[in-house]
Amino acid sequence: MGCGGALLAAALALAGCQKSPGADGSGPSGDTSPAGSAASGPGAVFLGADECGSRGRESVTEVPCGSERAAARVIARHGGRFADGPLCPGRTDFVLHISANRPSVDEDGDGTVPQGYACMRNLEPPHPGDPGAGGGPRTVVGDCVHEAGRGQVRETACDGSGRRAPEYRVAAAVPSRDLCPAGTELYVALGGGRAVGCGVRV
Repeated sequence: MGCGGALLAAALALAGCQKSPGADGSGPSGDTSPAGSAASGPGAVFLGADECGSRGRESVTEVPCGSERAAARVIARHGGRFADGPLCPGRTDFVLHISANRPSVDEDGDGTVPQGYACMRNLEPPHPGDPGAGGGPRTVVGDCVHEAGRGQVRETACDGSGRRAPEYRVAAAVPSRDLCPAGTELYVALGGGRAVGCGVRV
């Protein structure tokens, strides 16, 4: 959940933000998780919904969720590019971008794994996608941000454990700015039906 480079406008209004987690749980400016290089499980789709993946430095493979190598579960899976597709669920810890390739093993035997992305949830804590935890690919109610210079903000942990102290907390999500409660000082574009996050000072 983070704003990797939201623009501040009048009254500290923000443009939208979506990101993949970096080492500090920050957004699109952070590192993207590595794409899987080959499917290893029996599913019809490489890393389909409810399947699990290993965590590796150069590749991620599909493994049984009960395996000791399993690190995260797919909570949503979409084809195409992350920037063009549906939003990941709010509890997503990180997004795994899957490049189109021709691995030695694939989901249907046609020699290709199509481009797509998997919304992943770690099997064990930490869960940077939880509200206020300071990470994840989306900004949701309960998340905190700090100003990052040049009209930008970044998400940070609400408990102050991040590299920067929180300055605003997203207190509500509404369809339009005029529905934000009194005391709102920051408007964050969240996407979806409730597209505006109402930020208050912390």
